Amino acid sequence: QVQLVESGGGSVQPGGSLRLSCVAPKNIFTTYAMGWRRQVPGKEREEVAVLFGSGATKYADSVKGRFTISRDVDKNTIYLQMDNLKPEDTATYFCVAGLRGSYWGPGTQVTVSS
Repeated sequence: QVQLVESGGGSVQPGGSLRLSCVAPKNIFTTYAMGWRRQVPGKEREEVAVLFGSGATKYADSVKGRFTISRDVDKNTIYLQMDNLKPEDTATYFCVAGLRGSYWGPGTQVTVSS
């Protein structure tokens, strides 16, 4: 069973920052595009950011200029740096491998509230 392990969620005030991390098995990390999706109860999951094998990135319009996806190849880890967080960023964030969502982590909660 493939395991993607997320960490770094938590509670922060509006305008604050958090960094999420996701460690993946090496064969998954080197084969699939990696990314982050988020979900609010009652709403559909939203693709937040994608990091392609080429190094290219894609972001949801709602997070452009505030979130940055990156990776550490030596550690099989991707990151999501989230700055200038807003209450509407509150959600469960999932690490995802594959553009079609082949593998998912269990999710980590991010809460932005004053």
